[in-house]
Parts: sequence; structure tokens; C-alpha cells
Amino acid sequence: MVRISAFNLQPGAALITVGTLYLVSTPIGNLEDITLRALRILGEVSLIAAEDTRRTRQLLSHYAIKTETTSFHEHNKFQKIESILVALSRGDVALVSDAAHRFLE
Repeated sequence: MVRISAFNLQPGAALITVGTLYLVSTPIGNLEDITLRALRILGEVSLIAAEDTRRTRQLLSHYAIKTETTSFHEHNKFQKIESILVALSRGDVALVSDAAHRFLE
């Protein structure tokens, strides 16, 4: 789990924290192979950006987590980045990998 804080860095603007981006990896097979911290984060953020929303919804349903989700993957990242940044300006966002650690490719 990685926590990245975002700041307003416009010239002359005050430094303002606008949200935290959490990078959350998910279990490869067994839905119970997830940390309590990851489950807490997924339940607390205002948006979950998921590489594969179908797999993420299975995980969220298993743990009765009702957080809004949106897709965010290699093929739509340029179309989705603005809306994710807007969500981040309003609160915390979790970026969820598809079954393990594939964020930094």
C-alpha cells in the first residue's frame, strides 16, 4: 500500500492538501488474502479507480464495500485521468491493481 498526497502547486498559491491517492493491490486468487488496512482504505475513499472493475466489484461485494468505482487502465488512462484528478481534489482516491502489483509498468 502506497500513500501519495497531492498538493496545489500553482505559482503564488498557498500550499493546500487536496487529497490522498492510495495504491492498493488486490488478491490474486483468494479474496481473503487482503489486508485489513486495504479494506479500510477501500471503504473510506470517495472513489476507487480500478484496472478491472469486474474483479474489483467482486472483491467489494464480498466485503460489502459500497464505494463508487470507475475504470482506469492502459486503454482509457488518458480519457479518465482528468476525472480522477477532479475526484482527488475533492477527497481521497484508491487506485486498485488487478490481482497483485502492476502499477509501475
